[in-house]
Amino acid sequence: MMQCPKCHAQMNTYNRNGVQIEQCNGCRGIFLDYGELESLTRLESQWNASAEPR
Repeated sequence: MMQCPKCHAQMNTYNRNGVQIEQCNGCRGIFLDYGELESLTRLESQWNASAEPR
């Protein structure tokens, strides 16, 4: 398991649509690797485009 760089608590890893997200059990901070924010933003845009009323 990873250790939070901010508060040093244990972190959990979650998989959201192929993107690995680390969240701290202590401070509840979210940590993303390089490019993961852009991937999440792209996935959200695709989902919003498909959810728009026709």
